Amino acid sequence: MEFLTNEKLTIVGAAGMIGSNMAQTAIMMRLTPNICLYDPYAKGLEGVAEEMFHCGFDGMNITFTDDIKEALTGAKYVVSSGGAARKEGMTREDLLKGNAQIAEDFGKNVKAYCPDCKFCVVIFNPADITGLITLLYSGLKPSQVATLAALDSTRLRSELAKHFHISPDKIQNCRTFGGHGEQMAVFASTATVDGKPLVDIIGTPELTEEQWAEIQQKVTKGGANIIALRGRSSFQSPAYVSIEMIAAAMGGKPFTWPAGTYVHSHGFDHIMMAMETTINKDGIHYKELKGTPAEEAKLQESYKHLCAMRDEVIELGVLPPIKDWHSINPNID
Repeated sequence: MEFLTNEKLTIVGAAGMIGSNMAQTAIMMRLTPNICLYDPYAKGLEGVAEEMFHCGFDGMNITFTDDIKEALTGAKYVVSSGGAARKEGMTREDLLKGNAQIAEDFGKNVKAYCPDCKFCVVIFNPADITGLITLLYSGLKPSQVATLAALDSTRLRSELAKHFHISPDKIQNCRTFGGHGEQMAVFASTATVDGKPLVDIIGTPELTEEQWAEIQQKVTKGGANIIALRGRSSFQSPAYVSIEMIAAAMGGKPFTWPAGTYVHSHGFDHIMMAMETTINKDGIHYKELKGTPAEEAKLQESYKHLCAMRDEVIELGVLPPIKDWHSINPNID
């Protein structure tokens, strides 16, 4: 099987569970033979690299380093899970300060060592904020940086499939927008169940209002549920979905689940949040959202929550005032 590209893909945080799964997924999907694994935890990183070597993959040039300059130099695609993981009882926002600083350093390293990077995916939490910080300091265009948000939508599809006892393939166009967290806006108006609009089923014996409310809660707390069940934050699903995102940017199948993107229109401004997006070889692009009045009101609530987090990071001094953003990254209006 041919590779999508021969260009360098760097996986940041590769010693962790998400990063190591990203590495194996990218190799198995035959994205590129040129994969570099980076992590400051050198011993664990070497262990992951040894595991990849022991798999016996054909045609691969797998390298690993704990030197960020070496890791990023020449990279055209970068995926970073290089933040602290969420532990039981923590919200994504609890990670804010430490991971915001990590995101600033990461963005500056991208600018210094791989300014010609074509696409970057940021998945460490709170991803909406860490992605925004990365974008600002990397100097990349908004179309070149995306964050992981699709898990909320895939979790909605999963919960609906379980409720109706049908294949997930028969649940179409599940969408959550706004923040990747418990403040997300869960849309019903986009989805269909075996060809029938979800909004026509909600409030019937097939799916009562109470059951729909319970499903929404399961979706918003899906990550916390994984922690409760497994004793650690999810790693297989974010690894797979984020590699699907980078594969689309490499020229593979377009990625059409919602993703976090820099938004600067349609009533939203200077924020990174999940929108109706497409990722392809031209990068990530979004379009205006249309929902019911209740859904759009919930989206506004989510947007305001993200703005409050963004403003908190500005107060912490990690982000400068918005008026100064363009001077740091001319690609940001």
